[in-house]
Amino acid sequence: MFRPVVSFVLFLVTCTAIAQQRFADLGDFQLESGQVIRSCRIGYRTFGTLNQNRSNAILVPTWFGGTSQQKTFVASPGGVADSTRFYTIVVDAFGNGVSSSPSNSTAQPGAQFPQFTIRDLVRAQYQLATKTLGLTHLYAVTGISMGGMQSFEWLVTYPDFMDKVVPIVGTPKQSSYDRLFWGTQLAILERGNFSTEAMQTVSDLHQLNLSTPGYYFGHMKSEDEPEFVRKNEENALATNPYNWASQLRAMIGQDIYRGRSAAELKSVIRAKLLVIVATQDHMVTPGPATELARALQVPLVELTGDCGHLATSCEEAIVRREAAAFLKP
Repeated sequence: MFRPVVSFVLFLVTCTAIAQQRFADLGDFQLESGQVIRSCRIGYRTFGTLNQNRSNAILVPTWFGGTSQQKTFVASPGGVADSTRFYTIVVDAFGNGVSSSPSNSTAQPGAQFPQFTIRDLVRAQYQLATKTLGLTHLYAVTGISMGGMQSFEWLVTYPDFMDKVVPIVGTPKQSSYDRLFWGTQLAILERGNFSTEAMQTVSDLHQLNLSTPGYYFGHMKSEDEPEFVRKNEENALATNPYNWASQLRAMIGQDIYRGRSAAELKSVIRAKLLVIVATQDHMVTPGPATELARALQVPLVELTGDCGHLATSCEEAIVRREAAAFLKP
């Protein structure tokens, strides 16, 4: 009995070590704008084992405000990027407080931090994959929300670098509603001088659009709303408003078309694509992703419940099933 137990403990210790927070130093990283992030660092975690052919790596970008620590579930057995099958790389986005951000930069703190784009996030991830991890190819890229936006960007920035892409409740281009929603959050922060109170108001607005009126009606009594808001605003105290604004600006500028038509994009895209949207999403509206999927004639999965942007949790079984089938080698 002793040796199997020891082996199992060693296995758990090994998995924990692999999943530890790591950092790659990118030096002075030049952005699309020509500005430079000084002493740039990008955070990441890896799960699972790279196979002998180095052909099972999946890169997972983080969502808006999210961290690789919060995204570890994606690598769990049966998860979208199941680390028992894949070598899963979860990457922290600039502005999330782990990778280089306004909150942790000593050379460019707060408002001095240069503005990055979704494409800059992808370029940094490519550098991590190639120069730090020594990969020449990815099996897939998949992400949720802002991670889905980055997944769409991978399609056109490095079209030959991966076999498959699965954007989940993301968008290839911000709709007018999305721009209004993200822009309103940004305006509140800017007009409020990035104060704690402004961040709390933004957090309330964000919560409002995470789901739908129908979901809130069915899951929260009206008399419970004040306590819900109190807890939400208390949690917002831990959020750096400059970090939040930096990622807002990146999303507002998201557009993989860059003046091209869907037909022109089709000639650029090489990877197989599965698009997953939530039809009642009030945060990242499904229209642009749905239109692109139909124009490219690729598989489209529609989550139809009233959870809105949170459909990835409410309809998790569908997401897992469809992604697993698509990502099957």
